Order: sequence, then C-alpha cells, then structure tokens
Amino acid sequence: MEQAFIKGMDISTLLEVEKCGGRFFDEGKEADALSILKRYDINAVRLRLWNDPYSEKGEAYGAGTNDLTVTIALAKRAKSQGMQFLLDYHYSDFWTDPGKQFVPKAWRGMNVEELEEALYTYTRDTLRILKCEGVMPDLIQIGNELSNGLLWPYGKVPEYDNIARFVSAGIRGVRAVDEKVPIMIHLDNGGNNELYRRWFDEYCKRGEDFQIIGLSYYPFWHGTLEMLTENMKDIAARYKKDLIVAEVSMGYTMEDYAAYEKLSKEERKGYATKPALVEKIEYHMTKQGQCDFMQDFMERIKQIPEGRGKGFFYWEPAWIPVPGSGWATESSLAYIEDPGPCGNEWANQALFDYDGNALPALAVIKEFE
Repeated sequence: MEQAFIKGMDISTLLEVEKCGGRFFDEGKEADALSILKRYDINAVRLRLWNDPYSEKGEAYGAGTNDLTVTIALAKRAKSQGMQFLLDYHYSDFWTDPGKQFVPKAWRGMNVEELEEALYTYTRDTLRILKCEGVMPDLIQIGNELSNGLLWPYGKVPEYDNIARFVSAGIRGVRAVDEKVPIMIHLDNGGNNELYRRWFDEYCKRGEDFQIIGLSYYPFWHGTLEMLTENMKDIAARYKKDLIVAEVSMGYTMEDYAAYEKLSKEERKGYATKPALVEKIEYHMTKQGQCDFMQDFMERIKQIPEGRGKGFFYWEPAWIPVPGSGWATESSLAYIEDPGPCGNEWANQALFDYDGNALPALAVIKEFE
C-alpha cells in the first residue's frame, strides 16, 4: 500500500445492509455509503472472504455472505472511489476468530498435507480471479485473528509447525500471483504483549516472510490504549515489521436498537458492549466519547517509532440495524456449532447512527494528520 496513513474501513456487510433497506445520510442528504466515507478521507477498505458461506441446501450464512462474488462487487465499488483494498482470508466458510477456526466444508477429512495444498491452491486461484476482475488487493491478510491458529484441529495452538505450514502455504499462493503485494499476519487482543511475543517468536522460526503485523483492538475486550501502545512499540522493534490495527471500534451509545431489527428478545443477541465490559473502558459510550477515543487511538499509532504504525481499519462502520442483517443465520449457526441467537451485535459501534446518519467521529478521522 502507499505510504499515506491508512484510514480504512471494513465494509464487508454493506451489500447485505443495503439489500435489507439500509440507507445512509450525511448532513441530511442521502448518499452512497462509500461516497460518504470518501468525503471523510477514508482511503482504504477491508473485505473478508469466506470460502463457501452457504449450507448444503444453498441457504446463505448471512453477516454479508462474503463469498468471492460479494467481495468482487464491493472491491470494485471501493476502487471506483480511489480506495485501496485489503483482502482478509478467513480460510473457513464463516467467521474465524480465537474461539473458532472451522475447516471449510469442502476440506473436511483432509490431512495436513492435503490442507496445505488446498489452502495454497485456493489462495492462488481466488487471487487470479480478483486480478482478472481488475481488483487485485493492495494488501493481503493470511488468516483472521490467528491467536489460536487456523484450520482446527491440525492448526490449533500449540501446533505451531502446522500453523506455519498453513500460513506459509497462503503466502506462497499470493506470491504465485504477485511477488510484491504486502502480506499481513493478524492476531486479536492487541493489548496482550505476551501473546504477540509467543506467537510471532514461534512463527518466525518456521514460516515464510511477511511484511505487516495486524492487530485487533477493541477497548471493551483488549485492555487500555496504553497496553496497545506498549505492545505495538515492542513488536515493531522486536520483529522489524510495520503495524496496522486491522480491526478497531468504539461505541457511541448504549441505546437499544431492538425496534430497528424487528426481532423478539429471544431472537436477538443484543450488543457486544455489555454493561460490565463498558465499565472497563476509559471513554464514555457517547458520540463525544467515540470522537475522543478515535483521536487518541490514531495519535497512538502515529507514535510508533520509525514510522512503523501505518494506520487502521475500523470494523463494520456501516453495519446499521436493519431487519434481516445479523451476525448469523440458523444455517450458519449449525456450521459453527453455536446455539445463537442471531441479530446485529455491532450497531452501537458503527460510524453511522441507527438511522444511517454519519457520526461526528468521521470528521475527527478526516481531520487527523
């Protein structure tokens, strides 16, 4: 990616939100969400890619149903705005994170060698398609929040030999298509220095080279901004890598949005920012609190020595509450073996309010230099 400070947004659910009736406004005027983000100097998007986000019966898994077709459509819209594109490979049919890394349905029953080859081939072939469609990514993330590995059980921590084999296969798949595009490896819990040291010490003994360490940082889960900053300074120096906060968000309200989703209490999970978690945050869950957090957060990234802090991607700023767009469906719950319920967990952390109006934090992002 270019050296301009990355002010990025993960907009993976945007097509689904729009199809479900979501509309977006800036200063009272309706406009395309990406056009609004462009006005606020957003210069990059992050898009997740799921292998096959459909049930055996063809039912969409939801939460954007981010297959290759959806990814191409969103990438083309972003590129048309002059934005760069980070591709986030999950190597699963649905969500991956430290709590779940389910093997794609088509790869079930494979051994380590077969999984390694499947991951390489899938990475290479999908990138070839993206390149042919004119949307070759500017940055590529191999796996999502790999703190506990990928492609479980073979690639689950502490199986670092297999983790390195799988991640390296993805890197080789990228290099078969493009020798220069920067590659990111991404963990969660950006305030946990012990995790990053342990994981990257193990990986760097075994794995293919990469350019960027990606971090997730959610203040209600991952400690203070000071903890994030100290971790970033340490790992930048220890591994001589550039850093991007690949996921971040901050709430602007604790007002309920059940009326927007049109779901019963039993059908919706409610927001991720539970009151007990919010008590731990140094900032108020208000529009001003969101502004203050983003200002301080961006300044922390810029403080990383030698210019190693390259920017951030705000997670799902446009996931406003609309009927039909939740974090899962009955079919995807079955795939990840989760009891549910569904619904939108994120709307009170978006950068648009429940009615789709751009929030003041976007102006803070625009003004930051």
